[in-house]
Amino acid sequence: MRVLKILIFLFTISTSIFYSQNINRKFEKITAFNNYVEVKTNDGLYRFQPYGNEIIETSFIPNGERFSENSHAVVLKPKSVKMDIIETSNLTEIKMLDLSIKITQLPFQISYYYEGNLLTSEKRGYYKATHEPMDLVKDNIIADETECIEFNLTAEELLFGGGARALGMNRRGNKLPLFNKAHYGYETRSELMNFTIPLVYSSKMYAIHFDNPVVGYLDLDSKNNNSLVYETVSGRKTYQIIAGDDWEEVVENYVSLTGFQPLIPRWALGNFSSRFGYHSQKEVENTIEKFSEEKIPVDAVILDLFWFGKEMKGTMGNLEFHRDSFPNPEKMIADLKQKGVKTILITEPFVLTTSNKWNEAVEKDILGKTNEGKPYAFDFYFGNTGILDIFKPEGKEWFWNIYKNLNSRGVAGWWGDLGEPEVHPSDLLHATGTANEVHNIYGHNWAKLIHEGYQKDFPEQRPFILMRAGYSGSQHYGMIPWSGDVNRTWGGLKSQIEIALQMGMQGLGYMHSDLGGFAGDNLDDELYTRWLQYGVFQPIYRPHAQEEVPSEPIFRESNAKVLAKKSIELRYSLLPYNYTLSFENNQNGKPLMRPLFFEEGNENLIEVDKTYLWGKEFLVSPVVSAEIKEQEVVFPKGSNWFNFYTNEMVKGNQTKMVQLSAESIPTYVRGGAFIPMVHSIQNTELYNLKSFDLHYYFDETVTESKGKLYNDDGETTNAFEKEQYEILYFKSEFKKDCLTISIAQEIGKNYTFSSKEISLILHNISKKPKKIKGHKFIFNEKDNTVVIPILLNNLTEKLIKIKF
Repeated sequence: MRVLKILIFLFTISTSIFYSQNINRKFEKITAFNNYVEVKTNDGLYRFQPYGNEIIETSFIPNGERFSENSHAVVLKPKSVKMDIIETSNLTEIKMLDLSIKITQLPFQISYYYEGNLLTSEKRGYYKATHEPMDLVKDNIIADETECIEFNLTAEELLFGGGARALGMNRRGNKLPLFNKAHYGYETRSELMNFTIPLVYSSKMYAIHFDNPVVGYLDLDSKNNNSLVYETVSGRKTYQIIAGDDWEEVVENYVSLTGFQPLIPRWALGNFSSRFGYHSQKEVENTIEKFSEEKIPVDAVILDLFWFGKEMKGTMGNLEFHRDSFPNPEKMIADLKQKGVKTILITEPFVLTTSNKWNEAVEKDILGKTNEGKPYAFDFYFGNTGILDIFKPEGKEWFWNIYKNLNSRGVAGWWGDLGEPEVHPSDLLHATGTANEVHNIYGHNWAKLIHEGYQKDFPEQRPFILMRAGYSGSQHYGMIPWSGDVNRTWGGLKSQIEIALQMGMQGLGYMHSDLGGFAGDNLDDELYTRWLQYGVFQPIYRPHAQEEVPSEPIFRESNAKVLAKKSIELRYSLLPYNYTLSFENNQNGKPLMRPLFFEEGNENLIEVDKTYLWGKEFLVSPVVSAEIKEQEVVFPKGSNWFNFYTNEMVKGNQTKMVQLSAESIPTYVRGGAFIPMVHSIQNTELYNLKSFDLHYYFDETVTESKGKLYNDDGETTNAFEKEQYEILYFKSEFKKDCLTISIAQEIGKNYTFSSKEISLILHNISKKPKKIKGHKFIFNEKDNTVVIPILLNNLTEKLIKIKF
């Protein structure tokens, strides 16, 4: 018995040490300041800074170093909140309304609690690790010493985040390099891609954001020792703990910290004509004309690198129209605009030594430098090049003036490519640091450069900024990310849902793919069709590919063209719903694509990534395998779900095998949902709400439901804040065999009211209503719908009572 007691005692001591921090760290004192608290230890200083009651920022400043306030991600201002300090013999607690920090003095331990429940705790906290240099070289991260911050994990925690990867929804068990890098032709697995974000979400419903862009690693328990380790070569030792009552709140709190996405122009939700690439003005004009002839909607055309040179190599950095191929670009852009089609140009941050701008860039001293202070020239696929130093004010201004000039000639949007940067020598120097120190924020600052340029010179225009690489908070600068050069295969399609869902949780709600796939010359009409059908229910509708096999539906064979047209027309019909999703993302950070576990009571669906929610009301299950006739669809509990195409009802809380149609992918609408739709249009210039359909999916188990429709002119910046908007609020109430639908309106004081003709379409009505007071209606017994014409000719709330 005595031996057993000794063993238990030793186990307790060893466990305590295992879960403590650096065993040499000693608590010395705690000091409260006006809006933060400091804890002094023998080897440094902890600084606890609140951003409200659900976000706490922790910084460790080792002895001999100074605290750096410079965050490239955080835009939220610190908030002064009540922070009570409660001290007992071996425990010091910093208590806020929701969060609290408990500091065990011996052995030293920092733990974070939310509403009394433990979220996480530091394990060793901050420490230094030594390496053989070769340990890190393979990921372009070269150092023989790194700085680490280590946390404890519970055995059951699942982890998400770390940027854009194809690893499965639960990313625990992986060691993730933090070094933005393109992965050409990836399919079902990609460990390193263009967006490496130092952010981790836990299934315990909290997030940790490591606020330092320097290259490094995010180790999500790869050693299976219940540890989360952030590792970097230099920079801030700062992280934020983010909590909330549900998933939407946790995500909203993170996005509020790093900045909400500006509302994109409405035309960006339309169809794009894009390929690698259009070689001439004539080819662009003929392509758009063919869209018109085929009556396939299109809103924008994207010009790849041939706009500034005939050849793929040797011309990057010209950044001016090549007049042999584009003899009158101003007329082309203006003519396209007359047809409702916007022009978007690709740009890159590389200036080749053979380009027209090389001498100017050298003369103006705006390129990355060698240690000797000379322009750093290096070879990559497109030629011998330098890279613009956008961290230098002169470099930033020079690059912006290129955009400013092209904008004044009618260009409506920008595609920033190769912004990882694709090649970035580690010994290259920028104005603010080494390549390794700024590599991960190059694309981020590039988007910021354009965003701030618009604020200064075109304050009434919403920019369109398509980028291949970014960082935490890039959404705040209007970045629209895409998932890189995915292979044109079924494997490439399979990974896209996971990537978009993960990135939406990380603030970048417009993550999308090259619809149809990019890499390779695989001509597969079924794959193309299924990818475009998925595209209807994801953020940006942009088919794009290498030109050997056309990405545009107008150049595909007859059946593929017909099916693609049907998908694109549905995309346009859903503009009222989709634009409202964009508004919600702008206001509160809600992802457009949402994982099923966002639904209360569906936490067990946390690893599902082949069925997802499009907004709140649509349940979507893309077809990602060839030649299949049926597939499993997961129906989350809490709702009944109605087939969008057949009205068939499926009860929630089940996984069901459903039959597939060649014309669409499995798509369901939540019982009680309102779905506003318009008839398809050729482009968004023709969009208006003078007449639209309002679909209501009646479910007798839903006693009350709500919906809304946001509208503005689609182009004015901050239209909602400027009171230049309208919102229609929909509500249903069902009791005692009576369904009441109400439609109320909110009009910004600077917005002009216009009357609306609404066709209210009730689904799942099994018998003809006895009475609808004051309204004519049509009952369709075949498809169980009731159509009720509604006229909104004033701001008075409309009440429609349907008696069964």
